[in-house]
Formats: sequence, C-alpha cells, structure tokens
Amino acid sequence: MTIKPLLDANAELTSGGAPGEPIVMSSRIRLARNLDGRAFPGWAKKAQRREILSACEKAVAQLPQMQNGTVLRLDDLSELERQVLVERHLISRELSQGEPSAGVIISRDQACSIMINEEDHLRIQVLRTGHGFDDIWKVIEAIDNRLETLLDFAFTAQLGYLTACPTNLGTGMRASVMLHLPGLVMANHMEKVIRAVNQMGMVVRGLFGEGSDATGSIFQISNQQTLGESEQEIIARLEHEAIGSIIEQEKNARALLLESKPEKIRDKIGRAYGILQNGHLLSSAEAMSHLSLLRLGIDCGFIAESWRGPIDRLLIEMQPGHIQLAAHESIESDMRDTARARLLREETRRIPPLDFET
Repeated sequence: MTIKPLLDANAELTSGGAPGEPIVMSSRIRLARNLDGRAFPGWAKKAQRREILSACEKAVAQLPQMQNGTVLRLDDLSELERQVLVERHLISRELSQGEPSAGVIISRDQACSIMINEEDHLRIQVLRTGHGFDDIWKVIEAIDNRLETLLDFAFTAQLGYLTACPTNLGTGMRASVMLHLPGLVMANHMEKVIRAVNQMGMVVRGLFGEGSDATGSIFQISNQQTLGESEQEIIARLEHEAIGSIIEQEKNARALLLESKPEKIRDKIGRAYGILQNGHLLSSAEAMSHLSLLRLGIDCGFIAESWRGPIDRLLIEMQPGHIQLAAHESIESDMRDTARARLLREETRRIPPLDFET
C-alpha cells in the first residue's frame, strides 16, 4: 500500500514519542494559512487547486523539519488509507472526504503534518504526546516563519491572517489537548465541565474533533477564538483557565471515587482486563472503553507504568481502518470485531495480573 512505509516507521503517537501523561494524552497546535490573491479551496477551480497544491508542495519541501518526510496526494490514496491517516490524526476527516487536488506532507516522526487544500490552502499541525505547548509552539512557529518567506500569505493589519471560515481569522491558530477523564465521566460531572469550558470561549469535542463522540472518556479541549488575542495569549488562557482546572477536577473525582467506591473501580478495571484478554467480539466503542479503564488502572497503580505507551498505541491500532489495513482488505463490521478482539487478546495477555494490593 502507498502509506505502508509511513505506518511501519516509528511515530510520535504509536512508538516514537514519550508515553502520554496520566491525564494529558497529547497536545497539538494547528495554524491555518492561505495564499494571497488565490481563491479559497472551496471556491477554487480545478486548475487553481492544482496550482496551489504544486506551489505549496514545493515550499514545504524546503522546510528542514520535513526532510525525509512523506508526500501524499489524496487522489492517489484509497478510502481505507485515508481513514487510517484520520485515525492517526495526520489528516482531518474533511480532507479525507474533500475535493481532488489535495495533499498532505508528513514528517518522518509523524509529529508534524501539513495539509494542502483542505478548508484553507495550508493547515500546519504539530502534535506531541503529553503536555507541552512551549516546545510545540517553537517548532510550528519556525515552520510558519520559513513558509512565510517562501509563500505570500493572505494577511491584513486589521484582521490578521485571512481564512476561509471567519472563526479562524486572526492568528489562524487552534491549540488543543487530548484529555483522559474517566473520573469525571464516572462521577457524571462532564456536562458541568463542558458548560464551564464553553463559557470560557473554548470548546470540548471527541477523539476525532468536531462531530465525534468522546468514546473511552477521551475529550479534546481547544480554543474557539482566534481574533483579538496573540498566539501566546490564547495558549496561556487555554492552559490556565481550562486545562489546569479540568486536570484538578479529574484528580479530585478519581480520589473521591477511590475513597468512596474502591471496589466499584477495581471491578470495572478488572472486568475490562478480563474481557480484553478473553473476548472474541469487540466493537470499536467497547474496546475503547476497556482500554480506557486499563489506562486508569495504570494511574491507580494496578498496572505498571511501562504499559501506558502500549495501551495508548492500541487505542489507535484498534480503530476500524487500522484493523482493515492489518487484514490487507476492507472487511465487514462483524469480521472487524473478531479481528480486533484477536489483536487485543494477543497484546493484553502480556500484561501481568492486576496488583489490587497497591
């Protein structure tokens, strides 16, 4: 397959990066940029889209951060390959389902991907495991600064960077974190948290962004406003007003549950452990839920910390596209559930018995 060499390489989310943290699984910054004087992708004619794709590919090829990266044109990819790239957070669902003459360039470690002709001419993304906007900003700022010397970006002093959607005007930046919040979910506090985050001008989404479900108690928190604040101000507000508060609430929810209902927590984690090691039919949602509980088991000390990386990897590799890619063909839902259960049996049977005496 076209993307097989990419998937076989070490990657930030599956093997190359440090394991995610107990609550903050990953952090991401994305910048939207457009070429001055060119129609936005949604309005551009086919010939214009091809010209934009070619110009952007040539510019990105000159970036030191993208040397030895992978250049993919969506027209050359199967629907399954596109789905796998979405599951790895390397492209958006919008790009995977979009118009012809779109592409993506992915860095060797898959920490950086640059989409071309999605909603905007360029969507630059840097994603890292764990919690760390400072390092991500340094990388993406260097990429953005270099591209600005190679391409003429659409920008005005009054509005900032011009974008296809008015909500991205200004910095064109979206900063987000992926949070694992089983404590707040079990305590039925997520609705209150989401309301509070929305009131701050931020948004809560599921694992794959807008329109996706928060399966496995995994939530994506991001800024909504991009106009009227600098990039540093947006990041600082997200960090201090939202992320820090949610992390503290999750810690408190877990502590209260372990104190008031310790056997219920142990039972949930123990059942998940048993089902993953012995199940023969597992849907994506069910597998996500059980892997989420094993991840909580690590945080509670029932499973060794060394298993955090492998479990986070399985959260990606048990997705429908990855299961079909491993089977070398598109397969029906029930066959995927069988293949997923087989994969998870093989992987989780290596986990030692749970240590509930901790």
